[in-house]
Amino acid sequence: MTTVSEKLLIRAEESGASGPSQDPSPPLLSLRDVRIGDRTDGRDIVHGVSFDLTPGKVVGIVGESGSGKTLTCRAALGILPARFEVTGGSIGIDGTDITALTPPQWTALRGATISAVFQDPASYLNPSLRIGKQIAEVLRVKKGLGRREARERVLGLLHAVYLRDPELVHDQYPFELSGGMLQRVLIAAAIAADPRILIADEATTALDVTVQAEILDLLADLRERAGLALVVVSHDLAVVARSCDEVLVMRQGEVVEQGPTHAVLDSPRHDYTRLLISEHEQYGLEKFLTPKEEA
Repeated sequence: MTTVSEKLLIRAEESGASGPSQDPSPPLLSLRDVRIGDRTDGRDIVHGVSFDLTPGKVVGIVGESGSGKTLTCRAALGILPARFEVTGGSIGIDGTDITALTPPQWTALRGATISAVFQDPASYLNPSLRIGKQIAEVLRVKKGLGRREARERVLGLLHAVYLRDPELVHDQYPFELSGGMLQRVLIAAAIAADPRILIADEATTALDVTVQAEILDLLADLRERAGLALVVVSHDLAVVARSCDEVLVMRQGEVVEQGPTHAVLDSPRHDYTRLLISEHEQYGLEKFLTPKEEA
């Protein structure tokens, strides 16, 4: 009988997650021994996270809630909550340490070089503005496009994320769209200014199984078509296994295991990684398999 570990490995390999990229390109995003502390009590919450993200590569970060996944990504985006700060290590984008950037420098960087898609897209969209206008605003601010050019670009973006009727969606309000459609809209907004790095933080958590698979496939397609470098964050090992070259397993603010996805899944060294895999053995992996794979 095929174990869940083996199923995860097969799924990862079939999705192209066969290990770190051999691309000799310098990293777009590089974290070195990053530590994040709580200003209120001086404690470090995240301890020594390191990884490199090169063009077209996908790095997954998996772990339970409170493990430090989101704080790590927010540090890379320069949007840590006020009570937290980077207390050690370095975060580099294109070889430049960005931990000391000024707010205007961060504003110029976010969206244009590094962007993100978060859980619960409705929280990031203005309910009183039409979809097209919200995405167009990104293009006008980041790209300096005029109204007509921005509209054409928005329609192209909505088509690029496989929304069936871009013209209709363009004129709709967020409450008129399903959760999966809203997530696609958020991805369209995130890639509007042609960033080279995209962080997907629990981007599929609130979606049903079918839509989860569609969003993951969309991210993989964007990686192939646009050469995006992706960070996929999830509490679910199977989601990471589906799309990532390398995986970091985090627990209580520490990376307890790290390496090529297939190697970590095939031969986990840490008890926590083994626990995550055993949970999939308990609950099954069927929801992560396409009908073709189930057949």
